[in-house]
Amino acid sequence: MATVFFDTALLADGWANKVRATIIDGVFAVIETGASPADGEDRHAVAVPGLPNLHSHAFQRGMAGLAETAGPGDDSFWTWREVMYRFVDALTPDDLLAVAAMAQVEMLEGGFTRVGEFHYLHHAPDGRPYADPAAMASALAAACAETGIALTLLPVFYAHSGFGGAAPTDGQRRFVHDVDGYARLLDASAGAIAGLPDAVLGIAPHSLRAVTPEELARIVLLTAGPIHIHIAEQVREVEDCIAWSGARPVEWLLDHAAVDDRWCLVHATHMTADETARMARSGAVAGLCPITEANLGDGIFPARDFLAAGGRFGIGSDSNVLIDGCEELRLLEYGQRLAHRGRNLLAGGGSTGAALWRGALAGGGQALGAPAGIAVGAPADFLTLDTGHPSLAAREGNAILDALVFAAGRSAIDGVWRRGQRVVSGGRHIAREAIVQRYRATLARLLA
Repeated sequence: MATVFFDTALLADGWANKVRATIIDGVFAVIETGASPADGEDRHAVAVPGLPNLHSHAFQRGMAGLAETAGPGDDSFWTWREVMYRFVDALTPDDLLAVAAMAQVEMLEGGFTRVGEFHYLHHAPDGRPYADPAAMASALAAACAETGIALTLLPVFYAHSGFGGAAPTDGQRRFVHDVDGYARLLDASAGAIAGLPDAVLGIAPHSLRAVTPEELARIVLLTAGPIHIHIAEQVREVEDCIAWSGARPVEWLLDHAAVDDRWCLVHATHMTADETARMARSGAVAGLCPITEANLGDGIFPARDFLAAGGRFGIGSDSNVLIDGCEELRLLEYGQRLAHRGRNLLAGGGSTGAALWRGALAGGGQALGAPAGIAVGAPADFLTLDTGHPSLAAREGNAILDALVFAAGRSAIDGVWRRGQRVVSGGRHIAREAIVQRYRATLARLLA
């Protein structure tokens, strides 16, 4: 048991002053407000809940910046994907551990305390299964054990290269399963994460491009947990879906699957007004990754209309080209400002920073199957802020979140706690030096 005292903290029902949190076995057991600090008690000025990162491909951290040189033709998501295929060619489980740990260090330093790992790098470099189907998942779990971040593992079902069951390409050889092989992967993955505290296992049909309707219907029966899927990220994807089925991707999914609050529709960038309203009514979470969506030239999600219809959202670091929770939220709002030529468009009538932070907490927690927030019964996952940061000067209440998201960013995050254990101090992860050293050695070999 331990206690920690906050001069002010963002709780489930709003800001509170003089807060004492009692933590037992990594979980908030008691939260008192209007308390007085005890002598020698661990004390901090401002605490806010850690953010869920609902969509990550950890291995892509190793290729950050490698696709920023123009090719001979027009560059797009599809040319970026070819760079990605080349990068994964030789990655071993040990390599994945090194790269994933680096990404997770940066996630924790950037305000994320749980990651949803959309994990599709399953097989050996030649495409043959490892003796342990979850060898790569075990590497991810080992990285989480080392860094301390919470894990929702989302093993990906990937069987085809295009709509209608097209055969996979050679570049996809490390990803593919049939349904029976995928079921074995899920069983092995459950064992891989069994030693991690409060880990969650879900599933992830990669996209409507990569599964047939029959396969989708079978794999959703394999879990009672979260279900994540890439959808409608690119215009070409929408056009190909219409050519295959006569319907747009989100439209097709809502018509043919029992989409509910267990689902997370990642990106969903290109929707009609009707699709937007229907997705909001379904209870599914929109998994938004504004940094990656901007980097890949995907487009801008219709967030203003989706939230007005009652939709739920969370944020993710996706390709991990830049890992920063505040920047994801800031870019989400700024994209709407650019698209609609207005300001404070996702504020819900109040503080934009608070609306974004609270929305990402609720939606991300729902999508990852784990509670998020400073509340009794939730894991003790929280951030403390450096009130000496110039951008936080004289700020109180929601003005703290406005300044954090739009001005200070991750540079104002002083400490991060995961299950009551401090994993970031002075803005740096406690194991950063060793993890960076291993990462640099791994990348030097992979990119030689």
